[in-house]
Amino acid sequence: MAFSTTILELTTGSTETVTDLTRHCEDFLAGTAEGRDGLLNLFVPHATAGLAVLETGAGSDRDLLTALHHLLPADDRWQHRHGSPGHGRDHVLPALVPPHATLPVLGGRLELGTWQSVCLVDTNKDNPHRQVRLSFLG
Repeated sequence: MAFSTTILELTTGSTETVTDLTRHCEDFLAGTAEGRDGLLNLFVPHATAGLAVLETGAGSDRDLLTALHHLLPADDRWQHRHGSPGHGRDHVLPALVPPHATLPVLGGRLELGTWQSVCLVDTNKDNPHRQVRLSFLG
């Protein structure tokens, strides 16, 4: 059995984003999985970001942000009040979009459905710098 970890350093900018990490995951596995079966675990060590597996490029990423806006409006209703207006909602996000994901790896390749992508979901406009930890256990 082997265990390998890397840390992605990302800049998400000053707008709400859904960032596709699939290529980063595939590149990491190409150098570590070496054709083995196992699990890829992703973890975002931030209180205001999460990970999702969804279709991108056909509008689903924008639809997710729209849905989150309806569920978690960026207004003054939140008890957590530091940062930009409505920032408290960003701290609730990981309860709905978890900061972790574990995915199967078969023959050294990430096993996703045809239209699935691994994405970082970041609604926090106050912190554009993110880390994502990728770990392979095979």
